[in-house]
Amino acid sequence: MENPVIVAIDGPSGTGKSSTSKAVAVRLGLSYLDTGAQYRAITWWMLSNGVDVADPAAIADASGKPVIVSGTDPRDPRISVDGVDASGPIRSQEVTAAVSAVSAVPEVRARMVEYQRAAAAAAATGIVVEGRDIGTTVLPDATAKIFLTASAEVRAARRSGELLGAVSVAATQEALVKRDAADSGRKTSPLAKAADAIEVDTSDLTLDEVVDRVVALVGEKKATAR
Repeated sequence: MENPVIVAIDGPSGTGKSSTSKAVAVRLGLSYLDTGAQYRAITWWMLSNGVDVADPAAIADASGKPVIVSGTDPRDPRISVDGVDASGPIRSQEVTAAVSAVSAVPEVRARMVEYQRAAAAAAATGIVVEGRDIGTTVLPDATAKIFLTASAEVRAARRSGELLGAVSVAATQEALVKRDAADSGRKTSPLAKAADAIEVDTSDLTLDEVVDRVVALVGEKKATAR
């Protein structure tokens, strides 16, 4: 029996991580986990419950309270917080503005990483996990590690279409640059490309082309691992 296939897909916002990861999971018959949604979910809970998201100590104290359940079906990856479907609310601008600060708190990251590793361990045939520190911190022994990139302009155009509410591309690009700096500069599990990750620039590729490339890379890694 083959070992479960673990695919780590990292990269900043707007590179096509979610669309690519879900499509790769469907193509390969694997489970799927959006770790960014988990951080958004706990951020949404903090905001909804009056926790000061500018106070790391307050965030740390509250980090163990919400019950977050992530669906792993790539065709319908719902996420709930305390039994409430939070799939829509976590995409608000308010959450987007606060998620980097909440994600930087070590207690939050420790709890989320525990969730993420448990999900990977429970996936019988394997899983595609997307995020910012999957290949470096969460699943360093993944079968294949992919790091997606794209130009700032392309990323902003993509991202502005995903977020709730009317947001200009210029404003989205400014927010992305700030988040990149925050995520790359945090002390705990920063956004980084793993030394053995393969970089794929999605700027000029269609989604199908990116998925084909990633599926091929996973196949190559599986073959060399045998």
